[in-house]
Amino acid sequence: MARSVVLVGMMGAGKTAVGTQLARKLGVAFLDSDEEIVRAANRSVAEIFARDGEGFFRARESEVLARLLAGPPAVISTGGGAFLAEANRKAIAAEGVSVWLKADLDLLWSRVRHKTTRPLLRTADPKATLAALLEARAPVYALAQVAVDAEPDLSIEGMADKVIAALAVTPGIFSAGHKGAGA
Repeated sequence: MARSVVLVGMMGAGKTAVGTQLARKLGVAFLDSDEEIVRAANRSVAEIFARDGEGFFRARESEVLARLLAGPPAVISTGGGAFLAEANRKAIAAEGVSVWLKADLDLLWSRVRHKTTRPLLRTADPKATLAALLEARAPVYALAQVAVDAEPDLSIEGMADKVIAALAVTPGIFSAGHKGAGA
Protein backbone atom coordinates (compact mmCIF):
# COMPACT_ATOMS: atom_id res chain seq x y z
CA MET A 1 0.00 0.00 0.00
CA ALA A 2 1.32 3.40 -0.94
CA ARG A 3 -0.96 5.43 1.37
CA SER A 4 -2.91 4.89 4.57
CA VAL A 5 -6.58 4.02 4.29
CA VAL A 6 -8.60 6.08 6.76
CA LEU A 7 -12.06 4.76 7.60
CA VAL A 8 -14.64 7.42 8.40
CA GLY A 9 -18.33 7.31 9.18
CA MET A 10 -20.88 7.07 11.94
CA MET A 11 -20.57 5.09 15.14
CA GLY A 12 -21.75 1.59 14.32
CA ALA A 13 -20.71 1.76 10.66
CA GLY A 14 -18.09 -0.94 11.25
CA LYS A 15 -14.89 1.11 11.14
CA THR A 16 -13.13 -0.98 13.79
CA ALA A 17 -14.40 -4.42 12.77
CA VAL A 18 -14.01 -3.87 9.03
CA GLY A 19 -10.73 -2.02 9.56
CA THR A 20 -9.22 -4.91 11.49
CA GLN A 21 -10.17 -7.36 8.73
CA LEU A 22 -9.08 -4.96 5.98
CA ALA A 23 -5.65 -4.49 7.56
CA ARG A 24 -5.21 -8.26 7.86
CA LYS A 25 -6.13 -8.78 4.20
CA LEU A 26 -3.80 -5.98 3.08
CA GLY A 27 -0.93 -7.03 5.34
CA VAL A 28 -0.61 -3.69 7.12
CA ALA A 29 -1.13 -2.46 10.67
CA PHE A 30 -4.58 -1.57 11.99
CA LEU A 31 -4.65 1.61 14.07
CA ASP A 32 -7.69 2.95 15.92
CA SER A 33 -7.46 6.67 16.70
CA ASP A 34 -9.92 6.38 19.61
CA GLU A 35 -7.88 3.55 21.15
CA GLU A 36 -4.70 5.62 20.81
CA ILE A 37 -6.39 8.50 22.68
CA VAL A 38 -7.71 6.14 25.38
CA ARG A 39 -4.25 4.62 25.84
CA ALA A 40 -2.56 8.03 26.13
CA ALA A 41 -5.17 9.42 28.54
CA ASN A 42 -5.62 6.18 30.49
CA ARG A 43 -9.37 6.93 30.38
CA SER A 44 -12.27 5.81 28.22
CA VAL A 45 -13.66 8.12 25.54
CA ALA A 46 -16.77 8.59 27.70
CA GLU A 47 -14.59 9.54 30.70
CA ILE A 48 -12.61 12.03 28.59
CA PHE A 49 -15.84 13.62 27.32
CA ALA A 50 -17.23 13.83 30.87
CA ARG A 51 -14.08 15.18 32.49
CA ASP A 52 -12.52 17.36 29.79
CA GLY A 53 -15.32 17.99 27.27
CA GLU A 54 -15.75 17.26 23.60
CA GLY A 55 -13.48 20.14 22.52
CA PHE A 56 -10.54 18.71 24.46
CA PHE A 57 -11.21 15.26 22.99
CA ARG A 58 -11.40 16.62 19.42
CA ALA A 59 -8.06 18.41 19.84
CA ARG A 60 -6.39 15.19 21.02
CA GLU A 61 -8.08 13.33 18.16
CA SER A 62 -6.51 15.68 15.61
CA GLU A 63 -3.07 15.30 17.20
CA VAL A 64 -3.32 11.51 17.21
CA LEU A 65 -4.60 11.37 13.64
CA ALA A 66 -1.69 13.52 12.40
CA ARG A 67 0.77 11.22 14.19
CA LEU A 68 -0.80 8.06 12.74
CA LEU A 69 -0.85 9.54 9.22
CA ALA A 70 2.85 10.41 9.51
CA GLY A 71 3.71 6.73 10.06
CA PRO A 72 3.94 3.91 7.54
CA PRO A 73 0.83 3.11 5.46
CA ALA A 74 -1.83 1.45 7.61
CA VAL A 75 -5.58 1.07 7.97
CA ILE A 76 -6.72 3.77 10.39
CA SER A 77 -10.13 3.78 12.05
CA THR A 78 -11.34 7.18 13.23
CA GLY A 79 -14.00 8.21 15.68
CA GLY A 80 -17.32 9.27 14.16
CA GLY A 81 -16.58 12.98 14.62
CA ALA A 82 -12.98 13.06 13.40
CA PHE A 83 -13.78 13.69 9.73
CA LEU A 84 -15.98 16.68 10.62
CA ALA A 85 -12.93 18.87 11.23
CA GLU A 86 -11.67 20.45 8.01
CA ALA A 87 -8.06 20.22 9.23
CA ASN A 88 -8.46 16.45 9.69
CA ARG A 89 -10.00 16.08 6.21
CA LYS A 90 -7.07 17.98 4.70
CA ALA A 91 -4.51 15.90 6.62
CA ILE A 92 -6.18 12.67 5.51
CA ALA A 93 -6.31 13.81 1.86
CA ALA A 94 -2.63 14.79 1.97
CA GLU A 95 -1.35 11.57 3.55
CA GLY A 96 -3.96 8.90 2.87
CA VAL A 97 -7.32 8.14 1.37
CA SER A 98 -10.62 8.58 3.19
CA VAL A 99 -13.17 5.77 2.93
CA TRP A 100 -16.72 6.40 4.15
CA LEU A 101 -18.38 3.27 5.46
CA LYS A 102 -21.90 4.38 4.62
CA ALA A 103 -24.69 2.80 6.67
CA ASP A 104 -28.32 3.78 7.07
CA LEU A 105 -30.01 4.69 10.35
CA ASP A 106 -31.63 1.28 10.92
CA LEU A 107 -28.34 -0.57 10.50
CA LEU A 108 -26.47 1.89 12.72
CA TRP A 109 -29.15 1.74 15.41
CA SER A 110 -29.15 -2.07 15.39
CA ARG A 111 -25.42 -1.98 16.10
CA VAL A 112 -25.22 0.75 18.77
CA ARG A 113 -28.50 0.60 20.68
CA HIS A 114 -27.20 -1.74 23.40
CA LYS A 115 -23.81 -0.07 23.83
CA THR A 116 -23.15 2.14 26.82
CA THR A 117 -19.79 3.41 25.52
CA ARG A 118 -21.20 6.08 23.17
CA PRO A 119 -21.12 9.42 25.03
CA LEU A 120 -23.03 11.29 22.31
CA LEU A 121 -25.95 8.87 22.67
CA ARG A 122 -26.43 9.43 26.41
CA THR A 123 -29.64 11.31 25.79
CA ALA A 124 -33.35 10.84 26.55
CA ASP A 125 -33.95 9.60 22.98
CA PRO A 126 -30.72 8.06 21.69
CA LYS A 127 -32.21 6.89 18.37
CA ALA A 128 -33.41 10.43 17.59
CA THR A 129 -29.96 11.71 18.57
CA LEU A 130 -28.32 9.16 16.26
CA ALA A 131 -30.69 10.19 13.43
CA ALA A 132 -29.84 13.87 13.96
CA LEU A 133 -26.10 13.12 14.01
CA LEU A 134 -26.39 11.09 10.81
CA GLU A 135 -28.38 13.82 9.07
CA ALA A 136 -25.87 16.49 10.11
CA ARG A 137 -22.76 14.45 9.35
CA ALA A 138 -23.69 12.68 6.09
CA PRO A 139 -22.93 15.71 3.88
CA VAL A 140 -19.45 15.93 5.42
CA TYR A 141 -18.82 12.17 5.16
CA ALA A 142 -19.84 12.49 1.49
CA LEU A 143 -16.61 14.49 1.01
CA ALA A 144 -14.62 11.26 1.52
CA GLN A 145 -12.59 10.16 -1.49
CA VAL A 146 -14.28 6.72 -1.53
CA ALA A 147 -17.72 5.64 -0.27
CA VAL A 148 -18.66 2.02 0.36
CA ASP A 149 -22.24 1.09 1.22
CA ALA A 150 -22.71 -1.20 4.21
CA GLU A 151 -25.32 -3.93 3.93
CA PRO A 152 -27.11 -5.55 6.88
CA ASP A 153 -26.44 -9.11 5.69
CA LEU A 154 -22.86 -8.58 4.56
CA SER A 155 -20.19 -10.21 6.74
CA ILE A 156 -17.24 -8.23 8.08
CA GLU A 157 -15.01 -10.08 5.62
CA GLY A 158 -17.42 -9.32 2.78
CA MET A 159 -17.41 -5.64 3.67
CA ALA A 160 -13.59 -5.64 3.81
CA ASP A 161 -13.55 -7.21 0.33
CA LYS A 162 -15.98 -4.53 -0.88
CA VAL A 163 -13.62 -1.81 0.46
CA ILE A 164 -10.63 -3.47 -1.25
CA ALA A 165 -12.55 -3.56 -4.55
CA ALA A 166 -13.32 0.16 -4.21
CA LEU A 167 -9.69 0.94 -3.36
CA ALA A 168 -8.40 -1.14 -6.28
CA VAL A 169 -9.92 1.36 -8.71
CA THR A 170 -8.70 4.38 -6.72
CA PRO A 171 -5.40 5.72 -8.12
CA GLY A 172 -2.37 5.90 -5.84
CA ILE A 173 -3.40 3.41 -3.18
CA PHE A 174 -1.73 0.19 -4.23
CA SER A 175 1.73 -0.09 -5.71
CA ALA A 176 1.99 -1.28 -9.33
CA GLY A 177 0.96 -4.88 -9.81
CA HIS A 178 -0.84 -5.11 -6.46
CA LYS A 179 -4.52 -5.94 -6.66
CA GLY A 180 -5.29 -5.62 -2.94
CA ALA A 181 -7.05 -8.86 -2.06
CA GLY A 182 -4.98 -11.71 -0.70
CA ALA A 183 -2.01 -9.53 0.16
